[in-house]
Amino acid sequence: MPIYAYGCSSCGLQKDVLQKISDAPLSTCPECGKQTFTKQLTAAGFQLKGSGYYVTDFKGGPKKPDSVKPEAKTDAVAVPASTASSPATGSAT
Repeated sequence: MPIYAYGCSSCGLQKDVLQKISDAPLSTCPECGKQTFTKQLTAAGFQLKGSGYYVTDFKGGPKKPDSVKPEAKTDAVAVPASTASSPATGSAT
């Protein structure tokens, strides 16, 4: 659950509140009871500095080459013409 910063414009109270994203924002100040308690805009809790942080953070050594896939066999088995399917011979009685 994220922590949200709230501030009251009447009494000046500033408070961090742990609440679900789906919860409705608070509006009543817990100290003075007025409806002037609003969510404040704050900076993120982390910073990504420098160039190439992906390279330095996730560097794990030399890259492994892709595995070589065996080639599919292309040799087709030839079927002799004499054994190929042919119309049935004979008569029906």
